[in-house]
Amino acid sequence: MVELKTDTSIDAMHRAGRVVGRALTAVREAAHVGVSLLELDEVARGVLREAGASSPFLGYRPSFAPTPFPAVICASVNDAMVHGIPTAYRLRDGDLVSVDCGAQLDGWAGDAAVSFVVGRARPADLRLIETAERALAAGIAAAVPGNRVGDIAHAVGRVCRTAGYGIPQGFGGHGVGRRMHEDPEVPNEGRPGRGLPLRAGMVLAIEPMLIASGRDTYYEADDGWTLRTTDGSRAAHAEHTVAVTDSGPRILTAAAPA
Repeated sequence: MVELKTDTSIDAMHRAGRVVGRALTAVREAAHVGVSLLELDEVARGVLREAGASSPFLGYRPSFAPTPFPAVICASVNDAMVHGIPTAYRLRDGDLVSVDCGAQLDGWAGDAAVSFVVGRARPADLRLIETAERALAAGIAAAVPGNRVGDIAHAVGRVCRTAGYGIPQGFGGHGVGRRMHEDPEVPNEGRPGRGLPLRAGMVLAIEPMLIASGRDTYYEADDGWTLRTTDGSRAAHAEHTVAVTDSGPRILTAAAPA
């Protein structure tokens, strides 16, 4: 069931989302060659603590997971697409890193992700990341009353496919509210004019995931969480939590000063 949020609830979600934005900004600023993924997780933990927020990631265990998630960020490097568990791995020059983070504040959740390159970037990686961000922007622009979920999916998918990138099947965005994952599902590819009608008060996480090779296939790593591209090609992930309003899409997870 899709819950429509009031303006007051959306404002509260914005406060949670701003914590997510600050955490992602802090992680990105800390991500230098030689820094470990565990150290990046600790950076995000510090931002959450300072804000009085908790993590909806830490201890999360959906039906597919063999163990609860042990961190407050997902840190996925190079061919890791999403759900990477932070480890002692130390970042190397040219690594493509995708970081996903959530925050729970005063009973409301926010969820966002960003991809970036550490050190010297390959032009191909920069194109991949830029396309993920354009796909996210296109999906957000389609999140208006009167459209349907399929319009968001089509907008995201069109940007990705036109650029020649793959789209992992079975993964996409979702509703956000009191819980990090709520109805409806928001696919990254679809037909315009199809699916659930969008109404003011819906809050959605829109999150393109792109595979550089153009293939759509991936596999689950031995840790039971990390999803990796089957052919070893690089992947990028971009995400914002967005409110559908009568005055247009409202991004709730942009970074803001503490």
